[in-house]
Amino acid sequence: MSDLCTPTFEDLATRLGFTCEEAGGFFELRNPTALENWTLPVLEIMIVLGSVLALVYAIVRLRRHGDPTNLVLWFGATAFLFVIEPPIYFPGTFGTEEYLGTMFAHNVFTVEFLWGRLPLYIIAIYPLMATLAFELVRMLGVFRRYGVFLGAVCVGFVHHAFYEIFDQLGPQLRWWEWTLDNKVNLPFFDSVPLPSVVVFAALWPMSLALCVQFFVGRQVDGGRHFSGFELVWRTVVVGLVASVGVFVLPLPATVFGMGSDTVRGVLYAAELVAVTVVAIPLLVKQWSRLRAGTSDAPAYSNDFVRIYAVVYLAVMGVLWLSALPDFFGAVDGVTTDGDPIGNLWYTIACFAVAIACVAATFTIPRPTTARDATPGERPVTNSA
Repeated sequence: MSDLCTPTFEDLATRLGFTCEEAGGFFELRNPTALENWTLPVLEIMIVLGSVLALVYAIVRLRRHGDPTNLVLWFGATAFLFVIEPPIYFPGTFGTEEYLGTMFAHNVFTVEFLWGRLPLYIIAIYPLMATLAFELVRMLGVFRRYGVFLGAVCVGFVHHAFYEIFDQLGPQLRWWEWTLDNKVNLPFFDSVPLPSVVVFAALWPMSLALCVQFFVGRQVDGGRHFSGFELVWRTVVVGLVASVGVFVLPLPATVFGMGSDTVRGVLYAAELVAVTVVAIPLLVKQWSRLRAGTSDAPAYSNDFVRIYAVVYLAVMGVLWLSALPDFFGAVDGVTTDGDPIGNLWYTIACFAVAIACVAATFTIPRPTTARDATPGERPVTNSA
């Protein structure tokens, strides 16, 4: 472990409450009652359970309806994780030390991999959050109405709202710690690097959704069926191409903002504003069409996502409420325990967007059959 523990990681680990020597090996189980605080196992259970249920739903959907979209999304998100995360955790091993350095450190949770670098819940959060955002947009018929690219933009917007509720809280509750002087993290938006707010909250799910819908979803909507081999190679391609998208989409900020943190921050913010300006009118218009019965998009339902999105928002609401006393007692953006706080007003806005998106899916027509409509078929719909 000493060969893998940089001074920066050791410093971050110490601030989180553990050391490199305590980080374990490739795989480690810890006592959930002995973690840094009670919020860690609560978050872990909620995310891991949701991810497992999302995988079960994806398998059931494939078996009953021949629709592999959710399964490709789940494994594509996981493939993306294993392409992106290891070079961040071990920059020296992957030759990215000069460019990336040590960007952050996760705290240790109940189930750990890679010498304290990769908690199980991080593996689980990629496919879970991607599923929630993608399926909310899919239920609103945005892909059918506006196509692959604009549908993907809406997925990025919805994912951003859900993810920032989590992202703005993590540093205060010691779920992870950012390296404050790492150039890749600059500029910061309160306790969160603006690149995380834009790239990992909005642009990577946009890239993933674009690839999933282009390689699989749109063809399933047209009635095509894939063989097992076709699904495997398409899933691999989705993970790889989505990873490329994460480098391509933020290029305006990374290239033109190379010499100035301020310029880079403005360009990152501009990309997020562009996603927002495009997504909100499309989501509102399509929801209005569905409510009015004037949409030509076939009804699609996913009760798991409806329910688990509510669970996610409720649990995150409780976690945020538990953090508010220390939040309001913070001085100069730091609590009395030395933990940085996120942006409460931005989080409230993200809660509002996420709640509105979930509520919208409860008010639209659903297939008249007990099961979701078979891909490629136009079911008869009821008014909600």
